Amino acid sequence: MAGSGMKLMICMGGLIMCMFLISPHANAITCNTVYSDLYPCLSYVTGTGPLQASCCNGVRSLYGAAQTTIDRQNVCSCLKQVASSGTGSVNLNNAAALPGQCGVTLPYKISPSIDCKKVT
Repeated sequence: MAGSGMKLMICMGGLIMCMFLISPHANAITCNTVYSDLYPCLSYVTGTGPLQASCCNGVRSLYGAAQTTIDRQNVCSCLKQVASSGTGSVNLNNAAALPGQCGVTLPYKISPSIDCKKVT
């Protein structure tokens, strides 16, 4: 009897671990991650400084981390928030050019009008 109880506990533990591993929301990228990775790009995007290698490292890191549709839509939404901030400090041309300048191809242009729900 004790052996079957232990087997049940091991099965339940395995099931719980699988649920965490396949859950699409478990490790979704947040705006904090986006802003942290892209912080070195601030001077370039605001037009106050040149493009730095650390910026491109952040762009590539973020691009590599966004493996799921949810992650890519979250990144898009965060970038859209920045582009839509209305502060006037963001140079939209520099923001839109940033991925290409860093050797990354996005299936959308960073802009205030992007529909992030269409990003897959």
